[in-house]
Amino acid sequence: MPVAPTVPPTTTGRKPWLVLLHQVPPKPDYLRVKVRRRLERIGAAPLRNAVYVLPATEQALEDFQWLAREIVADGGEATVCEAAFVEGVRDEELVATFRTARDADYAAVAEGARALAVREPAVAWGAALGRLKRQLAEASAIDFFDAPGRAAAERTVAAAEARLRAAATSEVDRMGTGVAPPLHGRVWVTRRDVHVDRIASAWLIRRFIDPAARFRFVAAKGYRPAPGELRFDLYEAEYTHEGAHCTFETLVARFGLAEPALQVIGEIVHDIDCKDAAFAREETAGVAALVAGIVRGHATDEARLDRGGALFEDLYAAFQARPHT
Repeated sequence: MPVAPTVPPTTTGRKPWLVLLHQVPPKPDYLRVKVRRRLERIGAAPLRNAVYVLPATEQALEDFQWLAREIVADGGEATVCEAAFVEGVRDEELVATFRTARDADYAAVAEGARALAVREPAVAWGAALGRLKRQLAEASAIDFFDAPGRAAAERTVAAAEARLRAAATSEVDRMGTGVAPPLHGRVWVTRRDVHVDRIASAWLIRRFIDPAARFRFVAAKGYRPAPGELRFDLYEAEYTHEGAHCTFETLVARFGLAEPALQVIGEIVHDIDCKDAAFAREETAGVAALVAGIVRGHATDEARLDRGGALFEDLYAAFQARPHT
């Protein structure tokens, strides 16, 4: 829903706006890029060179104030003020600017969802759908004036998600020989001495796939699967690394868990496990340190899953509550 201004109209009857005027030093180059990206994420509209506006809300004021402090701390200059425009730009023009920007975001999401829907097999694009849902949520969070493209983007993403879930159901039915037993109380097997990908995957399995899952930990070599067991993060496992995906990402995609919070956790787990900094999220280093502490402080795999499960449950709750995951 659009964010309603918390400041009443001015005495002239014109809409109040918040304005950020700033100047950043020419070096380092990354500072200018950092400021521009932050302005895009909070939904600020450019008015003139180095002048940006937002509707006058409490959240917008907080966003501009934090950004202004960062600019000043990095050697720049920044001022935040409240204004009503008298000449040069009309309120209607600014509102149209915000709507146009969000409609472009919605159009990109809808186009991505339409392109996704023609890919085969459908079970392979759950992670991509998760990214689209996150992009849609981010655009909606800064859609201050109810851009008309939102409804179409939501319908297109919902249609792609419905197809993914149907395909994921078919995937489950095809497991094993013909019809697989229901995913309830199954034995899930993985390697001993669990670390981040196996800890996170076990949490995901028990939380979203098989609430009554039982876990078995085996040596990497010499293990022979028993009938009905499901393997993860093992060589030739039913669920393991696929392409550039870690096991957690594979499970998310194969079971159609297209949820932005899980997508974010998958990116963090990927970077810790694969050590390639593909997503470079700011939370990754902290999560890596916590997982390392769990591994060091708990010798048994069962204890690591218990402690790690609590960690990932809290991460999931945190990312669900954040509009800009």
